[in-house]
Amino acid sequence: MLHFSKAKIWMIAAVCALGVLFTLPNFIPQGVLPNWLGQHRVNLGLDLQGGSYLLLEVDMDSVVRERLESALDNVRTGLRTANIRYTDLAVRDRAVTFTLPDPGQSEAARAALGDLLGTGVSQTQRDFAFSSDNGRVRLDFTDAAVSDRASRAVEQSIEIVRRRIDETGVNEPVIARQGSNRILVQLPGVSDPDRVKRLLGQTAKMTFHLLGDETVAPGSAAPPGTQWLPSVDPASRGQQYLVRRKIEVDGASLLDARPGQDQRSGTWVVNFEFDGPGARRFGEITRQNVGRPFAIVLDGKVISAPVIREPITGGRGQISGNFTTQSANDLAVLLRAGALPAPLTIIEERTIGPDLGADSIRAGIIACIVGFVLVVSYMIMSYGLFGVFANVALIFNLFLTVACLSVLQATLTLPGIAGILLTLGMSVDANILINERIREESRRGRSAFAAMETGFTRAFATIVDSNLTTLIKMVLLYAVGTGTIRGFAVTISLGIITSMFTATVVARLQMVTWLKRVRPKVLSVTTGFRLAPDDTKIHFMRGKRIGLIVSVLLSLASIGLFFKPGLNYGVDFAGGIVIEIRTEQPADFPELRESLAQLNLGPVQLQQFGQPTDVLIRFERQPGNEAAQQQAVKAVQDKLTSEFPGTTIRRVESVGASVSGELFHQGMLALGLAAIAMLIYIWFRFEWQFGVGAVITMLLDVTKTIGFFALTGMQFNLTAIAAILTIMGYSINDKVVVYDRVRENLRLYRKMPLGELIDRSINETLGRTIGTSVAIFLATLPLALFGGEALQEFAIVLLFGVVLATSSSIFIAAPILLYLGEHRLRRNAAETAGPAAPETGTSSVP
Repeated sequence: MLHFSKAKIWMIAAVCALGVLFTLPNFIPQGVLPNWLGQHRVNLGLDLQGGSYLLLEVDMDSVVRERLESALDNVRTGLRTANIRYTDLAVRDRAVTFTLPDPGQSEAARAALGDLLGTGVSQTQRDFAFSSDNGRVRLDFTDAAVSDRASRAVEQSIEIVRRRIDETGVNEPVIARQGSNRILVQLPGVSDPDRVKRLLGQTAKMTFHLLGDETVAPGSAAPPGTQWLPSVDPASRGQQYLVRRKIEVDGASLLDARPGQDQRSGTWVVNFEFDGPGARRFGEITRQNVGRPFAIVLDGKVISAPVIREPITGGRGQISGNFTTQSANDLAVLLRAGALPAPLTIIEERTIGPDLGADSIRAGIIACIVGFVLVVSYMIMSYGLFGVFANVALIFNLFLTVACLSVLQATLTLPGIAGILLTLGMSVDANILINERIREESRRGRSAFAAMETGFTRAFATIVDSNLTTLIKMVLLYAVGTGTIRGFAVTISLGIITSMFTATVVARLQMVTWLKRVRPKVLSVTTGFRLAPDDTKIHFMRGKRIGLIVSVLLSLASIGLFFKPGLNYGVDFAGGIVIEIRTEQPADFPELRESLAQLNLGPVQLQQFGQPTDVLIRFERQPGNEAAQQQAVKAVQDKLTSEFPGTTIRRVESVGASVSGELFHQGMLALGLAAIAMLIYIWFRFEWQFGVGAVITMLLDVTKTIGFFALTGMQFNLTAIAAILTIMGYSINDKVVVYDRVRENLRLYRKMPLGELIDRSINETLGRTIGTSVAIFLATLPLALFGGEALQEFAIVLLFGVVLATSSSIFIAAPILLYLGEHRLRRNAAETAGPAAPETGTSSVP
């Protein structure tokens, strides 16, 4: 492993150079770098640049209901045309049903409804299935037709949402399908999300109808084929119009719609134009109904009901309704984009103000710089020149990680910045393993070349095992997480993959180059600064019972805390509303609480963080459907604007019940799958005793972490799941290092009692265990100090997890392995014998 050909050296240099070059576009303005390099950059997430994240749900019940109502009209028309008598025509349970007084007319009814039933079309392509039983007829909307119509409704909705957002001028929006009936919308840089929400919340289905019998008294039952619709025209607000259900002209025939001003009155109107077929139909209807009112209906409400004065044959018309400039323009946008096939409901909203995004970037940069300085300083203090080699490799690791993010044009979020910082600490783990191995081999008397060769060889298997366990966790986190959490998983994963290259290749190239140039007889991989003394002979297994008993008691207490007082579920899991504001003066909490209580939205929680002007407002999930959550958000925003002038709304999060339940289920699923995956991996790489010991210890660590959440009252949300999965990854990582040394010593010391052998393995890896824990602790500490409200709790939990996982490797995982493997891993555990010479032992590489 100490030989590098010139071709390999040039290849390593090229990879590092490309890492630097592909990182540069993120820091240099466009146009400065050559075009061949490309201009791929890391995109900033909404939490860094501001903007809105909306999750929309298509109302599938409305899609089905509309199709059934249309089928009911077709049935009525078809049976009347065929002079077939019927009774009790209605929509019931996804079917149109009616009764034939003469059951013998069943086949005649089938023939009369041939167009609706799709006569001549294959059975699988029909929307309705006809059945008759003694005169009782059912037209069932088939499951295949429901699925097909739902899929088309979502696809059509995505296209219309895209058109509407493009009309507003939002730069680089992200619009994508999520699941079977949801649409994800990300709007970077949007400063007025309320307008976008209004545009997306309107179906904008415009239709033209004739009015029904004007002699029917308002409030009475609507005759068959008609319905009462409310008016939204300010001139007749509150009035009910009896409107025929039959659509005379559909808004789908609109060719264009533009805001304008009426030449006579000067008021704002919307001018529209039909396409050819629509213009002919519009002209025909107006010609036949001169002198009659003609209702223009938008989303089930009459916006205008003018009397037809003369035939309109040009295909152009005008909608008046006391519009403002904004409302006329918005209606024109909606009509140009087309009508949604079904209503869209906002079931999740996360809006970040641009000033909060700027604060997050600043906090992230400070945390990264401080974390980098702390980790680099620690490595130099611990390993001197070899620490410098590790730091150079670490720098290239950062370049390569950012370069990969740039090439992928990935989105960097606030948790992603946390991922970069954690990568700093986790990346030096490989270098610490290598340096400790080389140092250990040197102390055994090996020559400089032999010590370096053996150190790299024996550390490689441990590095692979420990990094793969973390990668498995990140894959699971990516699979179940949302956008920001996925960014965290991607960043950590790329950092781990690149660290494999920089630690085992880049750092090794530096060491070999120095070694061949200086040719020292003995390697001194230390500066004298040691957190763990050399040659420790601590009898850890003497306290195995105490360690396990204390651990189990703490876990039982944590389970008790889970039930009482319980976890403080965040908005991700509990649903509800979180609004972050900044006031001009230090916040007056009693006045804020009294004012918001007037909205009758349930208990109001106010929390100060950071500066005295920063306040978090929390409301529980509101009763009712998802629209109730949006109404509550609007009410709070209006209240703050009117009664607390100068208050800035920096962040809004609103999560409905359906989304919060799914997120909680996905989070718990991730934890369960992670435990199973770790058991399988450790079992495959070691023995089942190692796998069971590692997973039991990891689960004990998880219970204590959950108890920590309950005890401190920190929010338990998706970020908490990310923190727990990270702790699980580090916990397994640490166990793998100890277990790998146990496995190696089992081969070297064939007759040593297992308890003594485990003690020896822990003592031999103590320097690495403490060193890596300190590196990760130093990398995480700046997040707790400078990371802002969003990441401070995340960082505090990770700091707790580092201490927990380090201690559990020694006092829990090792005793469990001793109990499980005492009569299996070592058949002659009772015998004592001198150790085999390490020089003749087999390599740790399996």
